[in-house]
Amino acid sequence: MNRAGTRISGAPGASILETLVALILAGIVTTAIFKVYINQHKNWSIQEHITDMQQNARAAIDELTRQIRMAGFQIPLHLSGIQARNSNPDSLTIVYRADECEVTTMHDMINQTSVLQCDGQDVSCFSAGQWVYIYHPNSGGGEFFQIDQILPAFSHIQPASLGLSQVYAKDAIIMALEQITYFIDYSDTLHPRLMMQLPGRPPQVYAENIEDLQFRYRMKNGMILDVPAIADDVREVRLSIIARAKEPDPDFPSDPYRRRAYNSSVNLRNL
Repeated sequence: MNRAGTRISGAPGASILETLVALILAGIVTTAIFKVYINQHKNWSIQEHITDMQQNARAAIDELTRQIRMAGFQIPLHLSGIQARNSNPDSLTIVYRADECEVTTMHDMINQTSVLQCDGQDVSCFSAGQWVYIYHPNSGGGEFFQIDQILPAFSHIQPASLGLSQVYAKDAIIMALEQITYFIDYSDTLHPRLMMQLPGRPPQVYAENIEDLQFRYRMKNGMILDVPAIADDVREVRLSIIARAKEPDPDFPSDPYRRRAYNSSVNLRNL
């Protein structure tokens, strides 16, 4: 019995030194694995932010190009198809006709909140809450207003409670126009946004993390201007945007955001 116990107690095993070496080697391997994982995760995160940045920028440039191309389409002569502001970042308002919906008033307005009577005409193409444009061909002026109610049976359009800025005489024209303003919102300094705004409505976010918007205008005489003196003389709009990543990159402490610049030019066919 003693001889068996001697054999067991004398069996070979791991010394403390061997155990420490094994732990050190395991730690080195584990550290290397975690380092590879962290680097891979960081690279994946960077690529995801770059992809989001590029998608936002491309969506923004496509939207601006498409809308600017429509500027001035079938609008009244007294209206400007574009309204430029060199505010750095710049802003731009474009106006164009949205559809064929148009009616003419058949009676003088009594006051600024009077119902607009378009006897015998189809007003069902308009809708309650819609913003439309009214002007008189002989006055050379007009305004956007919001419709409160449509009465198709009577061919009546009721303006919203605030009414109009003036009383329009018979033969005033009501039509559906789009008026869209684009600008950069810096209210959240970490995440600047490209905004779009329609008449009487709060601004809406169109693209996140767009930090700069610039416009230049080629006139019919070939000059390139930051602000056109006469909007109807613009023949081309050159635009550029700068998008930046959603999150800062710690590898660039002095300027931590990755950026991409995109440019486009739009020939104006309606001015």
